[in-house]
Amino acid sequence: MYAVVRADGKQHRVSQGERFTINMLLGELGGTVKLDEVLMVGGEGEAKIGVPMVAGASVTAKVVAQGRGSKVLIYKKRRRKGFDKLIGHRQDFTELEITGISA
Repeated sequence: MYAVVRADGKQHRVSQGERFTINMLLGELGGTVKLDEVLMVGGEGEAKIGVPMVAGASVTAKVVAQGRGSKVLIYKKRRRKGFDKLIGHRQDFTELEITGISA
């Protein structure tokens, strides 16, 4: 069984036992998170497609890890102007493990 959920503005296809990362979500390590924005549930039999959400469907997940991603470097330069700058960015993330899908 799988589901398509919307989390942090993106759509993710998830199934039970799968791990995936999203932008930082408030929640403590080891806690559970309920994702209510389920767009589609499929697997056994016919798929249920929401308009826009599947009524009564939810996905529960466990917070496995929280941290920061690898550094992305941004370099800007204007030729012949003596201008250059280097900026770094590290995005916070939360890793979730899907524990259950209810349709």
